[in-house]
Amino acid sequence: MRFNKDLEIERAMVIYAHPDDAEFGVAGTVAKWAKAGVEVTYCMVTNGASGSQDPDMTREKLRDIRYDEQRRAAKILGVKHVVFLGYEDGYLYPTLEVRRDVARQVRIHKPDVIIAMDPRFRVADEGYINHPDHIAAGEVALRTINPDASTRQMFPELWRDEKLEPHKPKALFLETFGEGGTVVDISDTMATKIKALLVHRSQLGPEAEGFISAWNKRTGKSAGYKFGESYRVILLDQPPAAETKPRRRARPASAATRGSAAGRRSAPRTSRPRAGGARAAKRSGGRVRRSR
Repeated sequence: MRFNKDLEIERAMVIYAHPDDAEFGVAGTVAKWAKAGVEVTYCMVTNGASGSQDPDMTREKLRDIRYDEQRRAAKILGVKHVVFLGYEDGYLYPTLEVRRDVARQVRIHKPDVIIAMDPRFRVADEGYINHPDHIAAGEVALRTINPDASTRQMFPELWRDEKLEPHKPKALFLETFGEGGTVVDISDTMATKIKALLVHRSQLGPEAEGFISAWNKRTGKSAGYKFGESYRVILLDQPPAAETKPRRRARPASAATRGSAAGRRSAPRTSRPRAGGARAAKRSGGRVRRSR
């Protein structure tokens, strides 16, 4: 599948912390790409075993429920491989062990694109503090690109003992929650996204469908689509800008030009959907998610 003139995608890997994270954030894109023939792999880093307030629930039982929900959701979306690394939900850090386990999966499946959450996202305007597992999984995704999966002498046991050669993806897609970036048109796969999301019954309240639909509608509207998901797209094989386009010498600015620039700086920014709205409702025990 050709994403644009610079990026051809045959394989993609989605690296997220918990079962259901991908369905909330990127499932419309996943379904769209899978439909176009892209081989998609889910790499879920934790077991989801903390996602309940039920005093009668055990971690082992919830882990099995959430694994089953994730497998069924992935099947709806057309995801070919679902990998559970099994780290404990709520206790995740970007340790060397986690980094090696994720790098192993990248070397096995050799994705052209990795989709992940931006680890820089910490606090949303709605008063939501991002879950530390999300931050850790996003950090691991960045580190697997440089240096963990791409460098031979990082975790040398992977190529020496397991015969897994280094691999560097072509691009990284960081989810931006509708806050700028490149918007992917998911108008044709929004219904599939909702169907997959609703499989996660252990985590959802009755308002989930309407909330997510409204969120993706706002994101799509910013780019002229009915529904959309947004990303910061980093092309990893592109040479630095200084090598591709010679710099022009700056000319002294006229008084009129300086005035115009000052006006542009003082103009208010166009309002955009706030980052983290869906994630806030999902992880705070609010109107979408029952458990936390």
